Amino acid sequence: MKPLIVVTGGTKGIGRAILERFAQGGFDGIVCARTDEALRQLETDFAEQFPANRLQTFRADLAERAGIEALVGFVQNQNRPVDVLINNAGTFRPGQIHNEEEGTFEVVMATNIQSAYHLTRGLVGAMITRRQGYIVNICSTASITAYTNGGSYCISKYALLGLSRVLREELKTYGIKVTAVLPGATLTDSWAASDLPPERFMLPQDVAELVWTSYSLSPGAVVEEILMRPQLGDI
Repeated sequence: MKPLIVVTGGTKGIGRAILERFAQGGFDGIVCARTDEALRQLETDFAEQFPANRLQTFRADLAERAGIEALVGFVQNQNRPVDVLINNAGTFRPGQIHNEEEGTFEVVMATNIQSAYHLTRGLVGAMITRRQGYIVNICSTASITAYTNGGSYCISKYALLGLSRVLREELKTYGIKVTAVLPGATLTDSWAASDLPPERFMLPQDVAELVWTSYSLSPGAVVEEILMRPQLGDI
């Protein structure tokens, strides 16, 4: 049986790049996203690119607790171990704390931090029993740098880094590795409206390659945090 990776928000950007890199390494995948159309397109593309690998998709809004519980149940019903969990689902809404649209905080926190918290809780028990697993939380340079138009997004990413550090301490004796990835500006749909040239950004594949390398280390080594920025610095 092939090893299994679970990726949230895995139909595009960093999540998809990580899925594809692990598929190259022989992994089957489970991907969760919010739209059927994006999931169906991913299924088609994945089958063409990785015919020897199996991909399962699941539609859910992880800002909702019911969506998280449904995803946990779907994964558990496969009756196979999760080797790698990538908490990548996230949302960005620009604004400042004093002028953000009402409700921004609740939506951003639910999507960016609560989804990772509850999904990890739902799946980590089996990892603990096996004394094996790898959890990656896709944070941001906003996890360590406060941006003036970042508002709730920055708060959520600071929290996700904190969650990663706590998990690292809690799970180290169970043989489970935890890595927080803090990427700067990456060429994804989030920057689609930018007029900056593509070479000003990192590629999603850059992030994916480092996650794969971190996974590939010996059992006695763990990369706790990966901080990445474009060569010319933050945007």
